[in-house]
Amino acid sequence: MTAVASEGSLRRLALSQPFALESGESIPGLEIAYRSWGRLSPQGDNAIVVCHALTGNADADCWWSPLFGAGRALDPEKHFIVCSNTLGGCYGTTGPTSIAPDGRPWGKRFPRISIRDQVRAQIALADALGIAHIRCVIGGSMGGLQALEWALLDPERTGAVVSIAAAAKHSPWCIVWSEAQRLALRADPRFRDGDYAPDEPPRDGLAAARAIAMVSYRSAQSLDERFGRCSGGEVFGDRSRSPDDFAAQCWLRHHAHGLVERFDANTYLRLIDAMDTHDVALGRGDHASVLSQIRQPALIGSISSDALYVPADQRFLAAQLPHAELLEIDSAHGHDGFLIDAENFEPAIRRFIEQLPARQATPAAHDCAANDEPQLSGLASLLQFSC
Repeated sequence: MTAVASEGSLRRLALSQPFALESGESIPGLEIAYRSWGRLSPQGDNAIVVCHALTGNADADCWWSPLFGAGRALDPEKHFIVCSNTLGGCYGTTGPTSIAPDGRPWGKRFPRISIRDQVRAQIALADALGIAHIRCVIGGSMGGLQALEWALLDPERTGAVVSIAAAAKHSPWCIVWSEAQRLALRADPRFRDGDYAPDEPPRDGLAAARAIAMVSYRSAQSLDERFGRCSGGEVFGDRSRSPDDFAAQCWLRHHAHGLVERFDANTYLRLIDAMDTHDVALGRGDHASVLSQIRQPALIGSISSDALYVPADQRFLAAQLPHAELLEIDSAHGHDGFLIDAENFEPAIRRFIEQLPARQATPAAHDCAANDEPQLSGLASLLQFSC
């Protein structure tokens, strides 16, 4: 039987059957940690699924707070909003820090996963919650990759997609940024090829990887406006710095070491591996034909200063999707603009969701290949609850 447990506002769904992965491996006893807001309608048709970014979690009302609340895009008075920690994460859903069947943490033994695997886990959660129709799937960055896969893996249930700062596939540009992070992490002697002890993690390597990522997430304009070229100004956390340190250096160290306190190195590697292998066309055909099969209304958010998922990536998506609208977000904050400037683009997302047509069957334009079928064995009867 599938079991549900609660820890405050965080809930966990345990699947009774092994969860099959694209790689051919499987995960026994998969647990999915999630939060929800609002109440599912009797028809099960008022859901919105929120997908988080690389180091995010299920607390979408915290990291995307400008989108939440009465009269906003994500309105718990109207919608049943669900956000789960992603498969392979370290905030409750099964991942490298979870306990394997042999009683030890999975660690580096945790199988390779894909964006499609992550979405299939979310699909299993939607089934267990009794969600019959999803008004919209929304996400930014890694969450934006997942939103696109929802439209292909579960076209009948997915009514619309909002994908921000994402792409149809990971470009060579994105991949080299990921590889620089891998090299930094693995250079830490404590990494030990992933066999580090939980109480002796590769802190320096993970901090260096996060520092590299932070540079790719921001823009020159953003840092210049905030810090200029001065050594005074902001102090981050309680970390000491010499009088000669630039404030921008302190900012970077603060974010680098901050991640170490809340994240796991093997988890980080599994997730960036999943992102690098993302390609909506893989095993399905060419990009143009695959994207043309996404018949749902789509809002594609593009950040003007994004140097990681560059605006050309989103323009390509908007041009290939049959019912897409391009939302150009004027932000100086680079890739992180999808979080920092959410207040500015919330009205556009709200209008998009409000203007969606009433529920209707979505044409199944996509004939799923065998490896596109979600693995849902062992799900119990439908469950409904709100947090």
